[in-house]
Amino acid sequence: MQVNKIFIIGLPRTATTSVCLAMLSLGFKTAHNAYTQQAFTHAKVIADTPVFCDYKILDKHFPNSRFIYLTREAKSWLPSIKQLLERMFVNLQRNDGGFNPYLKRCYHEVFAPLTAENIAQDDFLLQCYQRHQQGVLDYFQYRTSDLLTIDVSESHSFKQLLSFLAIDPNTCHSHGFEKINIGSKVKAWQNINNVLKVESTNKGRIDKKLY
Repeated sequence: MQVNKIFIIGLPRTATTSVCLAMLSLGFKTAHNAYTQQAFTHAKVIADTPVFCDYKILDKHFPNSRFIYLTREAKSWLPSIKQLLERMFVNLQRNDGGFNPYLKRCYHEVFAPLTAENIAQDDFLLQCYQRHQQGVLDYFQYRTSDLLTIDVSESHSFKQLLSFLAIDPNTCHSHGFEKINIGSKVKAWQNINNVLKVESTNKGRIDKKLY
């Protein structure tokens, strides 16, 4: 059976960009975020918003797809996601612009209720992480062959990815996940120049309907 799409459904700050970069090196057309029908059509691999929120809908819209769920230890993820949410907070709350509506919806759904007080609390953020994780595990509990769960910090994670994708390690030019978007840097994907990279928008414009 031919695989339709590969969706990376880990939450922000779980190494989605590193995995997308690895996918490019493995020869897959890849979109980190997708806000147009063209992006969903052209990309084989799609990550971040809106897929970490809409994976159930996408599973039905793109049958025979595979899903990669990314995990990260709480002690590393919590300070990273907190920093990201605090930086994004004003634009996530704005009604007169800011981020596009797909991105806003996803963050407001996963980190609900999204308030300044909540995102400052480790317990709240960890509950959001665990709720999302449990949702993924519950949804795929009878379809283990369709879901790969990895932590890219673990030494065997790249081999797990190759096995999941049925790629012979001996034919692979890439040997692991590159660390990218370290610390406060979260826009490294924008600077990547690769013919297989699929843009998330159409010259900044998004579609009213994605799928």
